[in-house]
Amino acid sequence: MKILALSGSLRAASSNSGLLRAAAALAPKDMVFTFYDQQLAGLPYFSPDLDGEGATPPEKVAELRALLAGCAGLLISCPEYAHGVPGAFKNALDWLVSSGELGGKPTALLMASPSGAQRAQAALVPTLKVLEADLVFEASLRFARTHLGPDGQLVDAELVAVVKQALAALATAITAREQAPAQTPD
Repeated sequence: MKILALSGSLRAASSNSGLLRAAAALAPKDMVFTFYDQQLAGLPYFSPDLDGEGATPPEKVAELRALLAGCAGLLISCPEYAHGVPGAFKNALDWLVSSGELGGKPTALLMASPSGAQRAQAALVPTLKVLEADLVFEASLRFARTHLGPDGQLVDAELVAVVKQALAALATAITAREQAPAQTPD
């Protein structure tokens, strides 16, 4: 199953990007990860004028949308800045409002910040719900960055076990979605 690992950080040595890679190393063997982190910086600022009916979206936006359309699930790791989600990450989500790639897509949040990322998660969840992502709360974790090594690696054995359980829950949600009968419009 294809997983898009989406980091909300622009930092080259982001602990959140490192956390996604650490999680991928712990994931069930049938999960194949594509990482979207440094690409975030290449997205233009969202403008409805560039994405209106009949418009061709900018190339970097089309690339993000194609990655999302081609994945079975999404794993997001996002830092907390000024009690919310970084502007560049929110910008990426704004490009998805009218295109529908997140509709019903099983999505887990793996968020770390010095404060525990509670406010970033609180800001992110409503946006993901508007985008119709299928938030898998049992696969979503928040914790203080003190539980991570300098490159985002997991250094706590208990946390490793919790992340493995979260990834298994994401895999279960993806499998359930894939096995669900297709709904027909009334």
